[in-house]
Amino acid sequence: MNPLSNPTPVRGEVQGRRSPLPPPPPPPSAAQTARHHEDLPNTSIELMVKAAHASKASDIHIRVGQAPRFRIRGEMVVPENQVNTTPEIFQHYLSEILTPVQRKQFAESKELDTAIFYPGVVRCRVNCFESLNGGAMVLRLINLRIPSIDELGLPPVLKHIICRKQGLILITGPTGSGKSTTLAAMIDHLNATEAKHVVTIEDPIEYIHPSKKCLISQREVGLHTHEFEQALRSVLREDPDVILIGEMRDRVTINTALQAAQTGHLVLGTLHTRSAINAVNRLLNLYPPEEQVAMRIQICDSLVAVVAQLLLPTVDNRRVAVHDILVNTPTMHEYLMKGDEESAFRLMETDTYEGMQIINQSLYSFVLEGRITIEEAEKASPDAGDLDRRFRTGGYDAGSARNFKGKDKAQSYR
Repeated sequence: MNPLSNPTPVRGEVQGRRSPLPPPPPPPSAAQTARHHEDLPNTSIELMVKAAHASKASDIHIRVGQAPRFRIRGEMVVPENQVNTTPEIFQHYLSEILTPVQRKQFAESKELDTAIFYPGVVRCRVNCFESLNGGAMVLRLINLRIPSIDELGLPPVLKHIICRKQGLILITGPTGSGKSTTLAAMIDHLNATEAKHVVTIEDPIEYIHPSKKCLISQREVGLHTHEFEQALRSVLREDPDVILIGEMRDRVTINTALQAAQTGHLVLGTLHTRSAINAVNRLLNLYPPEEQVAMRIQICDSLVAVVAQLLLPTVDNRRVAVHDILVNTPTMHEYLMKGDEESAFRLMETDTYEGMQIINQSLYSFVLEGRITIEEAEKASPDAGDLDRRFRTGGYDAGSARNFKGKDKAQSYR
């Protein structure tokens, strides 16, 4: 509904009774509405998205009472020539990108997840919500072309674990650490090399995967299924080989993932942990203490690998992913079953043959290559003292490295 046709009524309370409302004015004509929208500055979401895409922004933040902001290389930036978003402008944005049904849903629930698509430019994941100052929305920009594992500079072990026959793969990291992009690159590699049926349950769909060697069935919550739990219950009846279920948000999701992993399927999920070892504890903590022993057995038996990821700015104004990688070898399985995190950590550090590594090893390597600065590495390190020892024992010259720019490598993380 156009905001001009629904003026806010003036209400007054007199001893518990409302004063009578004046009759509403007649709705504006189409010509008046068109003239009103023409008077609103910078009212096109499409133009804003194209400008953000050209600026290599990852997100657009819009709030009533504030000028739009772009997130560029992790920093919030106010673009030039942007004005504060008024309630009228925000309603115009909603009219541009939402259907009438979606606008009604947003008005009722005060929040909405959806996606929009600009052919030849970009897809956007959209979250609309109400805040203290009024309406707000965040748009996450998603490239139309899926970057490859090699283009992203991801560890080669990801190519091996995505081709496993069954089990649970966890991609972890804080919000905005590129987990969705890494998952998309892994699915794309599988799509090019294996003949399998891949089913995804997404909220909403981000990267679009055309079927190549794989048959890929992508389902969006709200469009192709009413509820996430309902899609989870039916996914095992859809003859999948690989299931991508997104965030491991609750016990229902975890139980379904473990059931699928134990019955011959490869399952991919995400968690918000900054280290690989913490992923098992995060899953266990969703269960009461009396169930954790049995759940630890199920999780450790099903687990294939945990890849924890952070994004850091590079010296050439891009971003690169650094990783903590745990591969569930027989020895690692023994340590995880015992809850021996110290031994598991040491194994990650030393068993490079299996593709394991700790995040300080990844940080150290990228600093030596000149891709990230030592200051950024120290801020991201979970153990800055250990990282400093690595530099000192390796003969690292911090002064010269600060002035060194590594060779330009393709990167698709924004």
